[in-house]
Parts: sequence; structure tokens; C-alpha cells
Amino acid sequence: MSQSKSDASEHPQGDSAVNSGISVIALLVAAAFFMEFIDGTVIATALPQMALSFGVSAVDLNAGMSAYMLTLAVLIPASGWAAERFGARNVFTFALGVFTLASLFCALATNVSEFIILRIIQGIGGALMVPVGRLTVLKTTPKPQLIKAIATLTWPALVAPILGPPLGGFITHYASWHWIFYINVPLGIIAMMLAWRLFPQEKPDQPKHFDKPGFLLTGLAMLSLVTGLELISQDHILWITAIALLVAGVVLSVLALRHLQRDPAPMVHLGSLAIPTFRISMGGGSLFRVTISAVPFLLPLMFQVGFGMDPFHAGLLVLAVFAGNLAMKPATTPLIRRFGFRPVLVVNGLLSVFSLLFCAFLTPGTPGWLVMLLLFLGGLSRSMQFTGISTLAFSDVPAKQMADANTLFSTVLQLSVGLGITVGALGTRLGEQLIAAMHWDAIPGLSFKVAFVVIAILTLFGWLDILRLKPDAGVSVSGKK
Repeated sequence: MSQSKSDASEHPQGDSAVNSGISVIALLVAAAFFMEFIDGTVIATALPQMALSFGVSAVDLNAGMSAYMLTLAVLIPASGWAAERFGARNVFTFALGVFTLASLFCALATNVSEFIILRIIQGIGGALMVPVGRLTVLKTTPKPQLIKAIATLTWPALVAPILGPPLGGFITHYASWHWIFYINVPLGIIAMMLAWRLFPQEKPDQPKHFDKPGFLLTGLAMLSLVTGLELISQDHILWITAIALLVAGVVLSVLALRHLQRDPAPMVHLGSLAIPTFRISMGGGSLFRVTISAVPFLLPLMFQVGFGMDPFHAGLLVLAVFAGNLAMKPATTPLIRRFGFRPVLVVNGLLSVFSLLFCAFLTPGTPGWLVMLLLFLGGLSRSMQFTGISTLAFSDVPAKQMADANTLFSTVLQLSVGLGITVGALGTRLGEQLIAAMHWDAIPGLSFKVAFVVIAILTLFGWLDILRLKPDAGVSVSGKK
């Protein structure tokens, strides 16, 4: 792997910030992440108005959202190579530019075809922006400051699914759907200027070989898996097509892994999987990420469809999760440094299991204050587990393996998000089958209750994997021996 050098003298703010707490680079990257993540969630509530503007049905516009997600899935595996080949500063700034320009033209789109093409271009920017931004933070942050940095980076992924839908509804109602995209333009320009100023200038020693077979195999595997998972999560499932895509995705994944293990210069080295903390974060940690992604999908549906609430009151209840996420952030670093990764993740992981089970026992008659309290506590554990596992993943990874580890992490994370929605949807359909078989129609929201039990069981399996951590796991970051 090629090594790179940083011109520290050109970026005194970035370096000094790293040494004094949360890096300004981490804050900038987190802001860019938030812009990218929120963009993908606000559109959902704007689809009806956009469909009216384009003269099509809202279902037709789902293709634009799918095109964006599929572009991310295909290109994320190449992000590490791009960062090493052209330099993280150049790639991150370029990605911001592509994302911003595509946002502008999305707002100016006049038909569905234009919108889909522009969402694909926007996805190119997003696929490079997130992994390369995270890689830069990992490279410029000392190990003792890694918890704070990762906590800053994970915040957008936790908050965007909660804030996105109500924010999209607000913008659509008081302005128009175009402003969902227009608002990215000034933010993107500012972010580009700051990135060019703050990111260290990297000078690769030699160009890195582009692994074309590896890119094709990983890209096609991700494309098949994400498409198959998305088909399963839809109302009318095309089972034959979905299963065929998932089988193809698994086969291609096996072929890709074999290629990456045997090729002398693979697109992604798999050596990071030999590190126990990274391997467990990719295994059991991914199950936690799946369930974390399922919660923002299930809660609004259970409150509205299952309990008959209006969108406003359902949204207010879901905001309790967001409040829990925020409240836990200041406590994450002190708790991990006081007790270490293993005790915190074991205890908090068990709390996460119970918080999901509690959701299965909610009813339309449950007092609002109790619902908000339970969701707030669930938000606390959700935030701690997401940050802890994400930090643990890189705690023992040496600098020379960071790019490959980050690419693997980003790829698995993208799959976990898609799988979370799919598992939630399958859980509700399992509940519907149970209602039909047992004639339990009188129980409000039973299908969603079953879904919460399903994801709680998945979380329990993830918790069992966390038990394999050694007592001193991640000691270079936590400082707790």
C-alpha cells in the first residue's frame, strides 16, 4: 500500500485542533455527512409534491431514491483506492462539488428521467464523500482522541433518519420540494472551501494499481444484494427476482472475497479482518447496526398505522429517540474511558435488547410520557452502542491498514442500513401472517410488535458476539487496562 505524507505547515488549524480535542476536520466531515444523510431522508416526505410537479405517481419517484442507494453500493468499495491514488483532500473536495452541483440540478429537474440521472450523479459524490471523509479523520486523529472523533462522525447517521422526515415535511409545506436541494448549494460551497483549506495535502509515493476484477466483483455483489434487499422491503414482493438477486449477490461476494485474498494488489486488502476488535465490529457489530437502522423505519409506522396516530403526534414521540441520542453524546467518552469498551458494550448491548423488547409491549393506551421515556432510554443505548462499536472497529487498526479497513467498514455499513429496513419489513409481514393464522386482529399494531421482537433477537445475537471481546479490547483508545 502506498504511503502518503502530510504538509502540516500548510494546515495549522487542522493539526492544532486535532491535538486539543475534537478536530475541526472531524466537525467539517460530520457536517458534510449530515448534509448527505439528511438529503436521503427528507425526500421521502416530499415525494407526493414532487410527483405532482413531474406529473407522475409517487411510486415512480422511488426509482430516484433507489438509484442513489445503488450508486453508493457500487462505488463505495473503490473509495479507498481513489483516496490513495488522488489524495483525500482532492477526492473529498471533488465529491462535495459533485454532490452540490447535482443537488442544484435536481432542484431544476423537469421530469423523472432527469431526476433519476441526477440522483445517480449525486450518489457518485456521496459514495466518495463519506468513506474518504472518515478516512481523513481516522488518519489525522490520535488514538486517545478517537472516541470523540468517531462520536462526532456517527451523530449524523443517528440523527438524520429521525429529523429528516419532519424537516422534509416542513420545507415542502412552507416552501417547495426544490428547496430540499437548493439548501445544499451554499452549504456545499462552504464545505468545499473549508475542506481545501483544512485537509492535509497528501502526496502519494506511487500510483496504486486499480483492481478491475475486484471492482467489478464487489460492485456487482453490492448491486445484487442491495437491490434484492430493497425488493423484499417493498409492499408487493417479487420473490423470485429478489431471491435470485440475493443468491447472485452471495455468489459474487464469495468470488470477490476469493479474488481479494489471492490477488497481489487487490482493491481492498482483507488483513484487517485478522484484528479481533475489527472482526467483531464487522460481525456482531453489524447486527447492532441493522437493528439501529430498523428503528426509525418501524416506530413511525407502528404509531400511525398500528395505533392510528396522526403524523404530527407520531413524530413528536419519535423525537424522544433523537433526544436520547443527543443526551448520550457527552457521556460516551467518559464512560468508555472509565470502564473500557467490553464492559460498556456488554451492559449497554443488553439494555439495547430490552429497549427493543419494550417497544413490542407498547399499546395505544400507553401514557405518552411513558412512551417518550422508553424511547428516550432506547435512544441513549442506541447512541452509545453505535458510537462504541464504530470506534472499536478502528481502535487496533495500524495506520498502514486504515484505508482498507475503512473501505470494508463503509461497505458493510451500507449493507447494514439496507438490511435494517428489510428486516423491519419482513418482521411486519411475519406479524401479518401470525395475525391471519391466529385470528388476532383485535390486537392493535401486532405486526409491528412482532417486528420489534425479531430485531430484538437479532440484537441479542450481536450481543453474544460482543462477549468474545477481551477485557483489554481497544485499550489504545480507551486507556482502560
